[in-house]
Amino acid sequence: MTVFEELKRRGLIAQLTDEEEIKELVNEGKATFYIGFDPTADSLHVGHFMALCLMKRLQMAGNKPIVLIGGGTAMIGDPSGKSDMRKMMTRETIDHNVECFKKQMSRFIDFSDDKAIVVNNADWLMNLNYVDVLRDVGVHFSVNKMLTFECYKQRMERGLTFLEFNYMIMQSYDFYKLYTDYGCNMQFGGDDQWANMLGGTELIRKKLGKDAYAMTITLLLNSEGKKMGKTEKGAVWLDPEKTSPYDFFQYWRNVADADVIKCLKMLTFVPIEEIEEMEKTMEGAQFNKAKELLAYELTKLVHGEEEADKALEAARALFSSNSASSNMPSTEISADELAEGGMNILDLLVRCGLTPSKSEARRLVTQNGISINDEKFTDPKGSVDLSDEVIIKKGKKVFHKAYVK
Repeated sequence: MTVFEELKRRGLIAQLTDEEEIKELVNEGKATFYIGFDPTADSLHVGHFMALCLMKRLQMAGNKPIVLIGGGTAMIGDPSGKSDMRKMMTRETIDHNVECFKKQMSRFIDFSDDKAIVVNNADWLMNLNYVDVLRDVGVHFSVNKMLTFECYKQRMERGLTFLEFNYMIMQSYDFYKLYTDYGCNMQFGGDDQWANMLGGTELIRKKLGKDAYAMTITLLLNSEGKKMGKTEKGAVWLDPEKTSPYDFFQYWRNVADADVIKCLKMLTFVPIEEIEEMEKTMEGAQFNKAKELLAYELTKLVHGEEEADKALEAARALFSSNSASSNMPSTEISADELAEGGMNILDLLVRCGLTPSKSEARRLVTQNGISINDEKFTDPKGSVDLSDEVIIKKGKKVFHKAYVK
């Protein structure tokens, strides 16, 4: 099975241009391709997972990844899929986020011996002359055509700033620069990026001639992938300081039955033949086995085998007997936070990060969603005795230990 065939069997390709040429380059390891990441936070999250795994998969086949960090485009903000304008960030914040991204990506991509490179589009976008951009790049874009793209149409009624309107031009220029300066002949991106990506391919061919060898592929469900990891506590991050390896494991362990095979195909390196065999007989308890495999493989990929083993041990202990484990997420509470040896249940849930607010904590308590040491706790005014450690259970699958220092 060729690399391209595997990408299709795993459901990773939605649309593409020049299929035969793309297939040849990818299968022969001759593609120099890029995927862009806008540094809007100081950590990658699971919405980036598909792109990172794809880059790793293609690099293993001999192709060369270019990680494009959007230090320049992050100053504008992509309107695709957004109902409002993105919050503006300072240059210092963006630079800090760029460094965090580079460190995390090294777990997926081999940057040694020029096998992959990281570039920041701030290096060229921040120095552009506005009039030169209008004359050299803007002349190749039709406003009428741009307004037909969904990424702009959905924002027209609510308001689309001229700042955001320029995002497509900036992203297209990125591909042009990568093509001319780094030999990048292919770009990958989410299905919500199709219009922006076509703009880059067309810009190259308009400026350099129709024979310019630039191609485009989009990834199936990548816009859905960007929504992955949104929980009531916020995003599921790859940074262990933001999302512990155990919580990361539990997120994937608790995916919906309908999504587990799809996630195994798209995000793991479990052989596709093995996954397809699982799919044929998937029912009952087999869903739990598949979810455990998914959670373990992804936790190992992000946090290493040792942390994946710990998370698996803790999860199995909880699912089998609801017993405590040394690897369970825990919160250490100081004695001066207590009143007569206890803490109000709402304060405790917020303190442990199990809910983002007291109002959400109150809802869970009054709706029988919280247990303390395996007993339902339904009084929102009640206090939890912390003279000994307690095990808090939220819903059916989230466990957390609290203890006093």
